[in-house]
Amino acid sequence: LILAERYREALDVYRRLQVEYPKEPDNYRLLAALYEQNDDPYMALATLDSAEMRFGRIPYLSAMKRQLLIATRQTDKAIDEARALVEEVPYEAAHHVALAELYGISGKDSLALAEYDCALKIDSTDIRTLMSLADFHTTKRNYRRLLEVTRRLFESDDMPLETKIRRFEQFTSDINFYRQYYFQLNDLASTLAIRYPNDPRVVELYAGHLIASGELDRALALYKLHLADRPPVKSFFQAVIDIESYQQHADSMMHYVGRALELFPRDLDLHLARGNAFIRLKEPEKAIRTYRQSLRYAETDSLRSVIWGMIGDTWYQVAEEGRNDTAKVKRPRSKSPRKALKACYDAYDRSLGYWRDNALVLNNYAYFLSLEERDLEKALAMASRATALTDNNPTYLDTHAWVLFKLGRVDEARKIMQQAVALDAQESAALLVHYGDILKALGENFMAEIYWRKALEKGYDAGRIERRITESKAKKE
Repeated sequence: LILAERYREALDVYRRLQVEYPKEPDNYRLLAALYEQNDDPYMALATLDSAEMRFGRIPYLSAMKRQLLIATRQTDKAIDEARALVEEVPYEAAHHVALAELYGISGKDSLALAEYDCALKIDSTDIRTLMSLADFHTTKRNYRRLLEVTRRLFESDDMPLETKIRRFEQFTSDINFYRQYYFQLNDLASTLAIRYPNDPRVVELYAGHLIASGELDRALALYKLHLADRPPVKSFFQAVIDIESYQQHADSMMHYVGRALELFPRDLDLHLARGNAFIRLKEPEKAIRTYRQSLRYAETDSLRSVIWGMIGDTWYQVAEEGRNDTAKVKRPRSKSPRKALKACYDAYDRSLGYWRDNALVLNNYAYFLSLEERDLEKALAMASRATALTDNNPTYLDTHAWVLFKLGRVDEARKIMQQAVALDAQESAALLVHYGDILKALGENFMAEIYWRKALEKGYDAGRIERRITESKAKKE
């Protein structure tokens, strides 16, 4: 009858059960639950009162009664009920916790804390007491005390590690909270690292905490310490490779990529990392060969598109190096800048053949064409598509504006470049220079010079800025 939601008929059945089996407390519980389900909480309370008169206080019926009293906004009566239970059974921690929770709901914080103290004196390691106390401090926004209690929870074997990790992640998800309570959070992370030194999840958590704290070398040492773990953990190798790359330790990066590939020979990310290491070692053609070899491990067209985009980017780097090679040293394996540039565009075409909406490739392709001042209408179509696919990406807006500028559509270029500069939180020097060049083309020499000088402050080549300013002043005169 309950499953069919025929609650009134079910009530009749339980009333008969209550009459025929008056010494069974559970019938009172079920009858009270049905009254509550039938939106009659006062009859539910009356039923529980009858059970209390017949059997005395039974903890689970008392808990149900307290919940109903709270639901009907009779908090004082709920407190009286909990206090009576504490007086009857004073050495049961759960009863003190129930009373503390009710005091907390009614705003009687000092009384609540006193009851929590009583519960902890009975059992200082009781997980339910500590969890309830943590919730109390959370409600009161007393985060320092919350973290103190959480440390005790982290020291308990009764709380699952998954719960501890989830709690730590919740605390550290807010960067401002992380900064304000760094020392307490560091204590929590250290507690986990000491208690679970070989659990991969804790290694990741503690290393991530070290990185967030700016202790990159300690995080790197921790990851390296666990590279010999069995079974091997790929993410540890990936973290070591990423940190070595960030620190521009190309040889070390290559070493750990090699070790990782011995263990995970078919892993695409590691093959791409090997290509990136060759880039760091200034061996772009080896990087290209590595990227091409990695295609056999790409399982989707979007991944193949990404890899061909990386190949195109690297060929453009080869072309740039060839053009900037003032010594004109011939390298047998190197293509001429013209051939390298063609290889770049061929790679981009293959990339877009796999995934025509690869925004990064569309952007790079369009920008490089604009620098070459060729196929500008094609470049404009690609740049427009890249900006349409993304949400106000300043770099893509810059490319779009720059292609319009090269096409002579300067007013349109200015509007888009203005948006790009406004959205660019990093204040890229290249964007500032481009905006200055567009302003110069519109005859706004004064503003153009302001943006060129801003670009200079951001590290743009001083010689190029000076030439722009000198040429601008000469034309003005």
